[in-house]
Amino acid sequence: MHGFPKVLEITKTETTTMKTTRAKFSVKPVYACAALLCAGLSMHASAQSSVTLYGVVDNAIAYSSNQGGHSNTYMNSGALAASKFGLMGSEDLGGGNTAVFRLENGFAADTGALSKANTIFNRQAYVGLANKDYGQVTMGRQYTPYFQYVAALGPTNVLTGAVGAHPGDVDAMDTTLRVPNSITYTSPTFGGFQAGLQYGMGEQAGSMSNGSAFSAAMRYDYQAFAWSAGYIRLKNVPTFQNNTGDFANNAPINKGYATADTAQIIGTAARYTAGKLMMGLNYSNVQYKPGATSPAGFAQTASFNTFGAIATYALTPALTLAAGYSYTAENKRNGVDKAARYHQISMEQLYSFSKRTAFYMVEAYQKASGQTLSSTGSIVNAVASVGDSQNGTPSSGPSQFVGMVGIRHFF
Repeated sequence: MHGFPKVLEITKTETTTMKTTRAKFSVKPVYACAALLCAGLSMHASAQSSVTLYGVVDNAIAYSSNQGGHSNTYMNSGALAASKFGLMGSEDLGGGNTAVFRLENGFAADTGALSKANTIFNRQAYVGLANKDYGQVTMGRQYTPYFQYVAALGPTNVLTGAVGAHPGDVDAMDTTLRVPNSITYTSPTFGGFQAGLQYGMGEQAGSMSNGSAFSAAMRYDYQAFAWSAGYIRLKNVPTFQNNTGDFANNAPINKGYATADTAQIIGTAARYTAGKLMMGLNYSNVQYKPGATSPAGFAQTASFNTFGAIATYALTPALTLAAGYSYTAENKRNGVDKAARYHQISMEQLYSFSKRTAFYMVEAYQKASGQTLSSTGSIVNAVASVGDSQNGTPSSGPSQFVGMVGIRHFF
């Protein structure tokens, strides 16, 4: 901007929904004030621009029946909804075009620590352009189209990842997969159908695909019915993670395959809502192909199949009940005679004091059997690890119970 800089005149309005509550700021240009002149700042905004501040603070008291051989009572942040704060905004460029951006940080509300060390906007950080007729293109650190469409109809949108994610979040239906250096295209909605494509650059000299990610997904909505399907492919998982990509492979369910050259996920989910009742089904197939740094025991492609069912019922306008079941089966590979099996039952009770504040209880029980691979490639007995909240604190045996009681507040 040339001439005198302008500052932001902020008018606050409030918008509230059951799932998302945000303080919305309308940005209007006025003449510069002395403070900004001294600071040498220059900002430009138009009457068609907006910036929204939003977030969640969520803390719970949790109990686990077995963490490495001992029970534990502790405080857990983000048991129902991940504690986070963010900024999102848009500017009307005219002609049906809009500039968009989002910056989002996750944190531990019990300690104040960043959810990912040395990364302030560890959840999302992107900028892009949108057109009402041609769709949207964004660039930066983003969730996959698979997450936006398939996971949106999957278990963690209902039961929370703490206890409702499939074991270890093996199929990335929770928020554990984030792709840096990515370009995403999202189509407009045509007759209830929408699709997205994403490519995450590996940025490795001499090998563009090394450390890269690709995802494609679609969703269809018709009245009370919704269905989605999606795909993810990560090339050289260790390099992807070295590029600050997030991928859940630290649970005993799949940590034996953390050195995979290729990780591939195919998933689908559907829901039907009838009045106060919602019912859903989901399925995923996950494959890990061994890489050059994989231990000798990991010599064949490992595969997991997961089948899940979810349901919610609005008992009263304030009280909602939810339940889910999942079955995860590993195929017989890499010398394993009796492949691992995981049965998990999850429940949730949510009482909303208001559109912003809710009290909740969540519970889950998981039973594991069979064998899998350890991180060194040796064959070990499968152990339980509920949802994805216990990835680093699995049971020492075949069963684990987790219960949490907490408060969640949107702002």
